[in-house]
Amino acid sequence: MKYYPEGTNQENLAKFTSLDQIKRAIESREVFESKVIMCDKDHNLHIDLGVVNGIIPRNEGAVGILEGTVRDIALISKVNRRVCFRIIGLQRDEYGTVSAVLSRQSVQLTCMREYIDMLQIGDVIPAKVTHLESFGAFIDVGAGINSLIPIDMLSVSRISHSNERLKEGDQIYVVLKSRDKNKLTFTLKELLGTWQENVNEFSAGETVTGIVRSVEDYGVFVELMPNLVGLAEPCADLKIGSSVSVFIKSIIPDKMKIKLVIVDKFNDVAEPKKLKYYNETDHIDTWQYSPDDATKLIFTDF
Repeated sequence: MKYYPEGTNQENLAKFTSLDQIKRAIESREVFESKVIMCDKDHNLHIDLGVVNGIIPRNEGAVGILEGTVRDIALISKVNRRVCFRIIGLQRDEYGTVSAVLSRQSVQLTCMREYIDMLQIGDVIPAKVTHLESFGAFIDVGAGINSLIPIDMLSVSRISHSNERLKEGDQIYVVLKSRDKNKLTFTLKELLGTWQENVNEFSAGETVTGIVRSVEDYGVFVELMPNLVGLAEPCADLKIGSSVSVFIKSIIPDKMKIKLVIVDKFNDVAEPKKLKYYNETDHIDTWQYSPDDATKLIFTDF
């Protein structure tokens, strides 16, 4: 079975027209996905299945709820969002109304056992951005199970907040960097190209757009791509995060340097650009950012 980040599985959206279909789904233990329409006062999640209402009881809402390692806000925040679940039974209330009992926790447990626990360091997997903080980006790596990309692993270009690189809801690819008991840490920058792969997109003499990432006394660091930064001559009245147009004065591969001249500056805050991936494999053992003849060696060993 393939386990998707929540909100990305278009194959099994739950809509049923008969109770027989519901009963067959109980027997098959198939995984479905649908939008949460309400979280009631007891923190049970309600889902419209078409023929009946579906209820994910609080204790079935997520791995860790019973143990107290996951707070109830993790359930409340799912309202108006799609979640995965299995249908585990039918129940009838005091008025005779039939509803389906659902479990999200069941899907998460099997996802962990059959997919996440089997991942090896260096594996490349799809993920979905769920929350952005100054220290990194939280991602759904399958069935609503969250992990972290630390901010320094989002790109070679340094940023002050993860929202400068990603947006919530982005579907991305990531690499498993480390595993510590039940804590997984992922990285993104190794998929965004080496220095040479990035610099091949540009030529000396071109004028292109960039983003101001750092302003120093000796110059301005301008991001041309997430894994490529050049140094421009000092320029007054620049804000970090602003867009600029820059003239590429020279490219020096052995020093991994790009010399720039700022042509124009803009007050708008640059939006995160769509990521370009240079890796097409599902596993990485090593990654060397620097060119072979560079004076400084930069690499990742998974």
